[in-house]
Amino acid sequence: MPHTILIVDDEIRLLDVLSGALEALGYASVAAANGAEALNILEREQVDLVLTDLRMPVMGGRELLAEIRSKHPAMPVVIMTAFSSVRDAVQAIKDGAFDYIDKPIEQDDLSTTLANALRLRDALRDNEHLRQELAGRYKFDSLVGNSGSFRAVIRSVGEVCEQRTTVLLTGESGTGKEVVARAIHFNSPRHRKPFVAVNCAAIPENLLESEFFGHVKGSFTGALTNRTGRFGQAEGGTLFLDEVGDMPLHLQAKILRVLQERQYEPVGGSSQRSADVRIIAATNRDLLAMAGEGRFREDLYYRLAVFPIALPALRERPEDIPLLLDLFVNQLSSSLGKRGIQFSAEAARLLSAYRWPGNVRELQNCVERLLIQSKGRTIEARDLPAYLTERPAAEPGAGFPILLDEEAAVFERRYILAALKQANGVQVRAAELLGINERSLWHRLKKYGIAISKAAAAQN
Repeated sequence: MPHTILIVDDEIRLLDVLSGALEALGYASVAAANGAEALNILEREQVDLVLTDLRMPVMGGRELLAEIRSKHPAMPVVIMTAFSSVRDAVQAIKDGAFDYIDKPIEQDDLSTTLANALRLRDALRDNEHLRQELAGRYKFDSLVGNSGSFRAVIRSVGEVCEQRTTVLLTGESGTGKEVVARAIHFNSPRHRKPFVAVNCAAIPENLLESEFFGHVKGSFTGALTNRTGRFGQAEGGTLFLDEVGDMPLHLQAKILRVLQERQYEPVGGSSQRSADVRIIAATNRDLLAMAGEGRFREDLYYRLAVFPIALPALRERPEDIPLLLDLFVNQLSSSLGKRGIQFSAEAARLLSAYRWPGNVRELQNCVERLLIQSKGRTIEARDLPAYLTERPAAEPGAGFPILLDEEAAVFERRYILAALKQANGVQVRAAELLGINERSLWHRLKKYGIAISKAAAAQN
């Protein structure tokens, strides 16, 4: 769809000429004879740029610019002016206009100026859409779970998000620590400022200081220009230190100093810079135990753990898995072109019974794979990966604590499916193979939601 440009000029003949020129450049246009009419059009129609004369009766270009800046701050405005009014045009740029074009207008100048202004407009619009998308993605309703342990997490997020307090997120890999960190940021007064995430385990040790604090040109071999570090990038916002337990001791001391003094010095620099940055750290390690072993600074631990939040493993909140399934289906189905897909009750039960060693991240990856492979509207138990339905036998006593009823149900269901497959779906024969009567088998089939047909038995 072409961009639409609003032309504002009191010379009707020029409006016609400009409309034709814009059409030749591939733009749509609407016209207004004065500033007041232009403001009415902006309230009614979708416009991408305003091209306005500087000197007009009723409302001049500078007055129109002021109104647009007030009511439509993201709208680019290009001023048209005669040579004698260049000084006024320059002042208009200081007041917020994108650029000006001299009259008489040259087609090449018009094309270049409009293209540059619209490129900026599109970038700003994309950034705003991205900001809104991120803010929506990390609202509280994206923190899904009704279990007691996860409700405690949500309560903690609600208590701390309005503050500047340093937060330490702990939990196994894949439990959603970065999701919680982003939720804290996007629900805080800092949500319009950057959220900068850095994985402390993924940066070469010789580059850590430059990565965090930046450097000045010539401070070391290869420092060809000044560089802003992560603290500078996150100014006014939030810096998320993931895998903070992997940070070397010498850097821990420098991070501690920033937390204490709210200042830092770029590598090779000679002046201090302020650090108006909120720190959220995350780890899957026991930092206190590491401090006892001399591998993590105890004073830094207490600086980071002002407000600790422990994220539960997914196996500790299996009742939340159906909610997470709905969340991931809603998030992924549109981008994958797989709308309206749902999990059968038996498939959801099996997914809820699995231990998920990779936690929420593993579940999300599994759902994405199942959506890609899905052929119909419902994902059935037979569509799940084998490791979700077939578990190796374990020695009694291994892996305690366990949920005995769930383990027994998985064991029983697996043998029922195997018997049905061997009996080609004939229930009487399957019951004989299992050493139970047909009525007992029927009750178990109903309990586990197993649909019986010869074809279904072969597929199960």
